[in-house]
Amino acid sequence: MARDIADRWAVFRASALGDVTLTTGVLAWWNRAFDARFTFITRSTLAPLLQNHPAVDEVVAVHQDEFEGGEWWSKSGRIATDLSGMGLIDLHLSLRSLALSLRWDGPVRSYAKYGVMRRLYHRFGWDFLERRLSSLNVPQRYALALTTKAPDISEVRPLIRLTESEQAQASDHLMHLGLTRPLVALHPFATHPDKAWPMGYWLSLIPLIERAGLDWIILGKNPDHLQALDDPRNLTGRTSLRETCALMSRCRALVTADSGPMHLATAVGTPVVALFGPTAKAWGFHPSGPFDTVIERELPCRPCSLHGSTVCKRGRECLTSIEPEEVAVTLFRTLERAGW
Repeated sequence: MARDIADRWAVFRASALGDVTLTTGVLAWWNRAFDARFTFITRSTLAPLLQNHPAVDEVVAVHQDEFEGGEWWSKSGRIATDLSGMGLIDLHLSLRSLALSLRWDGPVRSYAKYGVMRRLYHRFGWDFLERRLSSLNVPQRYALALTTKAPDISEVRPLIRLTESEQAQASDHLMHLGLTRPLVALHPFATHPDKAWPMGYWLSLIPLIERAGLDWIILGKNPDHLQALDDPRNLTGRTSLRETCALMSRCRALVTADSGPMHLATAVGTPVVALFGPTAKAWGFHPSGPFDTVIERELPCRPCSLHGSTVCKRGRECLTSIEPEEVAVTLFRTLERAGW
C-alpha cells in the first residue's frame, strides 16, 4: 500500500558506491508503481551511476568539499530552494541529510535503517534479530520510504543503463587486449582491507580459471595491491566508473569480496560470486541477482563488523579458510546455472 505519493521527488543518498548503486532499482520500481519521477542528490564521483536512468530527470552532483561543515549548510539551503515544491526522500539518514531535511519546503520521507537492530545483532548474535534483518534487503528497506509493503527482491534489483556505444567500446577494449574467450571479471579489493580475500589466493585462482578455458580481467581502484601482477588484463585503476560497468557487462561473472562493484555487476546483469568474511548477509547488502552466490563460513565470531573494519584476532579465518579451489568450483557452477 502506498503512502502519500507526490509526482516529483528529490532523493538524497551520498555515501559509498554500493549504497548509491542499491538505490537504482528502487527508483525504477517507484516509477513503475507510482509513476514518480526523481532528482537525485549525491556525490559528484557517484553521479555517473544515475546516467540514463529511466526514472531520473536530473542529478545534483555535490563535490566533496561542498559537504564540509558550513559549506554544506549553505549548499543544502540552495538545493532546498532550487528544488522547492518536490518531496524529499532521505535514504542517507545522517547529519548531512538532516541539514537538508530541515531546510526542505515539502514532504520528507525516510526509510527503516535498522541501525539499532543491526548493532544489537552485532553485539549479541540473537537468532530472532538475524531473521528480522534478513527478511528485507537494503533496496527493499529503501522502498518502504514510499510504501507500507516492501516489493519482492526481484523488483528492486540495481539497474544501470548502459548505452550501445558504451557496450561497443567495452567490446573493442577487450578485443584490443586479445580477449576472445569467455571472460570472468575479478575484483580483489574492498574499501576496508579486512573484507578482502588474501591477494595470494586471487593469484592462485587465476590459473584455475584459465585451465577451464576462461579468460579474466581485474577491475578496481587499488593499484598498489597488485604490483606483483604485471599483465595487460590487470585494468586496476585504468577505467572510469561507467567503463567498469560496461566491461563487467561483457563478462560471464564477477568474483569479488563484499564490495560496491558487487552491486555494479548485478546492476548490469552479470552473475556474482561474493566472498563474505567479517560482514554478514543480514546487514542487507548481499547481491540479489538470480544467479548470485555468497560464499561464507559459519563461525561463532561472525559477523564481527558492520563495515569490515575491525581488527581480527583469529587471522581472518572467515576468509583465509575459503580456498581458491572452492571459489573456482562455485564460479563454474554459477556459470552453468546461468546458462553459460
